[in-house]
Amino acid sequence: MSKLVQAMVILAAFLLLGLLLFGIPYAIIKVINQTTEHAIQPFSQANQQFQTQVSQLMNPTPTVIPDPVTIIHEVRSLARLETIQYSVEKVITAEIGQGQLGFLFGDRLLFVAHGVVIAGVDLGRVSTNDFEIKDRVLYVRLPEPEIFIATLDNEKSYVYDRETGLFTKGDANLESEARKIAEDEIRKAALNDGILDQARVNAENYLERLLRNLGYQEIVFLRPTSTP
Repeated sequence: MSKLVQAMVILAAFLLLGLLLFGIPYAIIKVINQTTEHAIQPFSQANQQFQTQVSQLMNPTPTVIPDPVTIIHEVRSLARLETIQYSVEKVITAEIGQGQLGFLFGDRLLFVAHGVVIAGVDLGRVSTNDFEIKDRVLYVRLPEPEIFIATLDNEKSYVYDRETGLFTKGDANLESEARKIAEDEIRKAALNDGILDQARVNAENYLERLLRNLGYQEIVFLRPTSTP
């Protein structure tokens, strides 16, 4: 046998010995690890489910179930002609306990209110007696304009700042009171700005175009107490 063949035989023997020493134990360890993982997996899943149940118990999600029965108390026909809309922003300061001990027991907040005011004319109050033709002139008597809606936009309204005393957590009703006052102030702001006068002008302009399309060329609008 040549030296080259002897070297190859020795190398093959070493490779076989390494396979026996390291390959088989590694395969056994791998099998053991896989078996252990399969054995532990049900316990891990059970543990996760238990943690989920505990989390749901400590932080429950509210369930809201509306009553399937609906009661409608009243149905009314409306003929409101909405002719103008105001978007108003108002800053409201609400406070309580702002005396000498205000720094201990006081409560104060700044509320930024965004509101919508809609005005127009209620055409449901118009009758045939409110229309009169004299000398080819159509006289129309409209009711006084009024505010239909004055409400806060809750998505845009927010408490900008709040200061409470050292020994108080704040009045729970203070923000609600601020919202009520804000709604009234938004209504007053629109009235002071002349929303009703503009609502009347817009209503007359709209109805004038409508009546002209019906063939009336001369139209005069009267106040509720006026006569042609």
